[in-house]
Amino acid sequence: MLIKGIIDEDFINYKKPSMVIMCRSCTFKCDKECGKQVCQNSALANSPDIEINYSDIINKYLNNPITKALVFSGLDPFDDFIDMYFLIQMLRLNNCKDDVVIYTGYTEDEIFAMKTENRIRYIDILKTLSPVIIKYGRFIPDQQSHYDEILGVNLASNNQYAIKYE
Repeated sequence: MLIKGIIDEDFINYKKPSMVIMCRSCTFKCDKECGKQVCQNSALANSPDIEINYSDIINKYLNNPITKALVFSGLDPFDDFIDMYFLIQMLRLNNCKDDVVIYTGYTEDEIFAMKTENRIRYIDILKTLSPVIIKYGRFIPDQQSHYDEILGVNLASNNQYAIKYE
């Protein structure tokens, strides 16, 4: 699996202590819609890819007594869907029902329209691997931040929100 980074113990992106996987792909839809660079992860795009085995990530996660959730963050996890899916599937195959949180700049409608080559919707695949929480919405500058009850954190734009699929 190719990623941009991994944080073993994070206390910022979710209300529970989490391992954060920084995904490597993005279409930079937030920048394109704003007409300027607004992505907080722009520098991450230029950092080198890190190759790591799925099993190494899962073992690191399962053997850490502190972490209680797995978070996928920027660039955009849905642009690396297959890798994200395999990692979540391995977590579930290890009988781990901890929360999985996915931060995306896509809207809910855009995610519901995404399908595999076999025409299976991404969201339907993820629902089989629940509990999965998806934070939807692009960053829009100059908006009021707000507290999201599901994530337990402040989100930067008022169009962003999380849904938990159980």
